[in-house]
Amino acid sequence: MAKKAVASLQTGSKRLTKAIKMVKSPKTGAYTFVESVMDPTLVDDFLKK
Repeated sequence: MAKKAVASLQTGSKRLTKAIKMVKSPKTGAYTFVESVMDPTLVDDFLKK
């Protein structure tokens, strides 16, 4: 289960996106959040993992 939260960040001439997804731990069943700053074209691949 992934929660899609995407914010656009601009640093100089590069355009970056911060993606946050919620991941359920198989051991405990608790949810954790995984964050990553990346190019906007890579967001879909990050969320599908």
